[in-house]
Amino acid sequence: MAEEEKDKLEQEALPADTREAKKVLEEKIINVIKTIYDPEIPVDIFELGLIYEIKIDDKLNVEVEMTLTSPNCPVAESMPLDVENKVGSVFGVTSSKVNIVFDPPWEKDMMSEEAMLELGFL
Repeated sequence: MAEEEKDKLEQEALPADTREAKKVLEEKIINVIKTIYDPEIPVDIFELGLIYEIKIDDKLNVEVEMTLTSPNCPVAESMPLDVENKVGSVFGVTSSKVNIVFDPPWEKDMMSEEAMLELGFL
């Protein structure tokens, strides 16, 4: 797909039905989160299992609950801000906020099968 077509698709109007709009928006948000990689592991943060929850209210404000691979992660300050900015840039999102949590702590079994395969765990 040409870049111009991709941009046009990403800016299509959301469905009028709030429930449907949330579904479409969540898919777009996941796609943008999948462009963010952990600097020490060659897998995106969604597949790594760092995203615990994506909440979208009826006004399309988005709250992302995520964790880090460790509290001492070298991108502990920049990665949440990157997620917040990229989610906020998704067409249709009113506002975005990221909350960092460490409960439950991240473990490698939280990774998707795709991530485990990529890292040689399967």
